[in-house]
Amino acid sequence: MKEKNPGALKYMQKVQRGMNRWRERIGDPEFNHQDFQVEEVDVVIPSLDPVYDGYRLANISDIHLGQWITAKHLKGVINLVNNEKPDSVTITGDFVSYILDDFAEDLESALNQLKPREKTFAVLGNHDHWLGPEKIRKILYECDIIDVSNDVSTLHRENALLHIAGVDSVMLEKHRLDLVMEKLPEEGPAILLAHEPDFADVSSTTGRFSLQISGHSHGGQFLIPGIGTFIRGPHFVKYPVGKYQVGNMVQYTSRGLGTNVFWFRINCPPEITMFTLKCPEDNDGGI
Repeated sequence: MKEKNPGALKYMQKVQRGMNRWRERIGDPEFNHQDFQVEEVDVVIPSLDPVYDGYRLANISDIHLGQWITAKHLKGVINLVNNEKPDSVTITGDFVSYILDDFAEDLESALNQLKPREKTFAVLGNHDHWLGPEKIRKILYECDIIDVSNDVSTLHRENALLHIAGVDSVMLEKHRLDLVMEKLPEEGPAILLAHEPDFADVSSTTGRFSLQISGHSHGGQFLIPGIGTFIRGPHFVKYPVGKYQVGNMVQYTSRGLGTNVFWFRINCPPEITMFTLKCPEDNDGGI
């Protein structure tokens, strides 16, 4: 599925508003930090300068504000992220589901509270495009969040470089890896943000990215211990949840924060991911 059918979108908006009314009648749930799991992930980055060794990168994905995730939930999550004291933050798309205007103010208010030591970077997901990417990009701009969709931003420490790149939604064929490669300097390691995880099969062939960070799958929302998820969908068939080695690149797929149509998770808690970047000489490599 590429562009959302207007009739299908209106139907899903009706469903979402109905579920919102039901929640309002029974009372909005309080934020409980125990509902959200912080995953610690070490990643060895070849050619990483020692000044970046131990660099902490927090990732959140698939907020889907207005579905299961309320404004109260999102503010609580932002506090959890800030408590981790990340050097930078990344957001890998799907800020909302089928309704944006009702939640735009809450989204901007929460994202404005992100306090990394350096910067926050983001790419858009398929839902963001269905509802109007220009509105999401305006919110990102107002929150001083760098949109790296089909773009590259470079961090500087002393004379060392670390590049954070991104591609726009693959599902909607908005991605332009060719433009990213044109903009990406030859020197310095690079990390790629891509909403859809299976894009790792393409991005890994460039040999230029040490890590791709994705979401999109919600981890399947249902995990069988020791097996994983049997729920696969477009662009999360091969890499639905967790950490993978794809060629010389690490692919990580977050379980995300929110849910889409079905407001439940089983053995698949919402996730905040804390990546710690490591120099090769301090680790024997692998995943």
